[in-house]
Amino acid sequence: MVGDKIWIQRDGTEDGMATELAAAGIPKEQIVLAFHPPELRQYTEYAAG
Repeated sequence: MVGDKIWIQRDGTEDGMATELAAAGIPKEQIVLAFHPPELRQYTEYAAG
């Protein structure tokens, strides 16, 4: 965790860790897909950072 967000640095799971966290009730606005470059994160449905 960085601040109030969960940063996913690497995801080797079949369904995707972010999907599993969202299904568990974590708001997508609190999940950062850090394995994407910062300039591309704004185009995901998750937090930009």
